[in-house]
Amino acid sequence: MADRHLAPDTPELRARWGSFAFSPEVKAKADWHIAKYPEGRQKSAVMPLLDLAQRQVGEETGTQGWLPLPVMEYVAQYLDMPVIRVVEVATFYFMYNLVPVGKFHVQVCGTTPCVLRGSDNIIAACKKRGMVKGGVSADGLWTLTEVECMGNCATAPMVQINDDNYEDLTVDRLDAVLDALAAGETPKAGTQEPGRHTSEPSGGPTTLKQMVDANHDYRGEW
Repeated sequence: MADRHLAPDTPELRARWGSFAFSPEVKAKADWHIAKYPEGRQKSAVMPLLDLAQRQVGEETGTQGWLPLPVMEYVAQYLDMPVIRVVEVATFYFMYNLVPVGKFHVQVCGTTPCVLRGSDNIIAACKKRGMVKGGVSADGLWTLTEVECMGNCATAPMVQINDDNYEDLTVDRLDAVLDALAAGETPKAGTQEPGRHTSEPSGGPTTLKQMVDANHDYRGEW
């Protein structure tokens, strides 16, 4: 699984991110989140503010974004809370990137259902394209992370790339998604199984078939 650690607090890091501040647009969103909570409970907005900060870093770097320590310090100051509390949240949740990532963050589920359905082949296909776990590929496009279950066991194997899930993957289907992203296109998210819409049974329903087109009362048949 992913190696979770903070990026080193170097002078170069401070020089780049020490003056970080929310843009006017992001500040308006941050204040909107804070206003959801009662007076004195503004710390409850730490998660959405960290997400906003990460996305702003991403916009500034042309990547999916991450959270340098000075950025977390800014969020802590903004919410008037200890920095360690912000770091605790950022290090606990995988939605926050603690080190630089590429333009596309490819998170491959490595839990048992996905493994049984071929996630090892998905990881191998990612590595074949130059992805390395926890690092940025030479072209700056990709970061690979193996994660725990993301709740798509019925459509395994799956990956999350930035904000979208791609499910029912084979190596060829993954390659098609990655090729489209690299070309600046927006591939269809969700299941990649032809004819499947969400997580309904592959090949069509096997029970309660009369419920497909209209409500049917089965009680007299039981």
